[in-house]
Amino acid sequence: MIPVLFKLGPITVYSYGLMMALGFLAADFVISSECKRRGLNPDFAAALVVWSAIAGLACSRLYSVIDNFSAYAHDPWSIIFSGSGFVWYGGLMGGLLSAFLVARYYKVSIGATADMAGPALVIGQALGRIGCLVSGDGDWGVPTTLPWGMQFPNAIVGWNANTVLNVDSQHHLVSAFYPGVRVHPTPIYEAIAYTLIFMFLWSRRTKTTVPGQIFYLYMMLAGTARFLVEFLRVNPRVFMGLSEAQLIALVMMILGTSLYVYTAMRSRKDEAHADAADKSSRRAVTA
Repeated sequence: MIPVLFKLGPITVYSYGLMMALGFLAADFVISSECKRRGLNPDFAAALVVWSAIAGLACSRLYSVIDNFSAYAHDPWSIIFSGSGFVWYGGLMGGLLSAFLVARYYKVSIGATADMAGPALVIGQALGRIGCLVSGDGDWGVPTTLPWGMQFPNAIVGWNANTVLNVDSQHHLVSAFYPGVRVHPTPIYEAIAYTLIFMFLWSRRTKTTVPGQIFYLYMMLAGTARFLVEFLRVNPRVFMGLSEAQLIALVMMILGTSLYVYTAMRSRKDEAHADAADKSSRRAVTA
């Protein structure tokens, strides 16, 4: 693992930061392509990515600080200079809020904005998870004897009894470190899942005519991927053996499914009314 790429005086360039930058570039390419296809102002794509990136990073760090306040209280400078400590769901909340405001400013519909954001978000997640893997930021899973199990001796958060953990039968995190231990490379699992989701969403973007449904599919699929992979990760269990991330993922899955079904049913109903009105007008003309 290579958590630090190089240093320029007091400035440290982290591998995770590089992968985040690549994720934003990929998201910009996706949204720019969609803006061009939809005939939208190209400035909208740039503004959407830039402001979503700024708000996403700020809220991602803020979520981490709130969630781990005692650790940051002992080392306040790590809030700014640490190469780890970004929480995806915090970034998602900040990014979505800024996307809403940018869409209102450029007078682009929320449904169209959301549908462009879905594929952009998930390809960004895939690249971000590669950053987690390369930096060794502690997002690995529980110990495993599978042949693809990995070690992270140079992890930015350390590779020791405090970072190599397992979940016991009472859903408590316990140390599982021993010389030669290997763990599930869960960032790879997520990167593969998110890449497949991106390919699916990208293939559906020209076939789905109901605004918002691409984003609802993103919520369903990305939520499912995170929910399942989380069983192999070592985050604290907070409710019925589920982690905080799983509870948020569950909300995403339920909300995404509900909105997808609702919009699909409403679209069919609108089409039926339109067909009925068309038939009625034809009868009136014939009469």
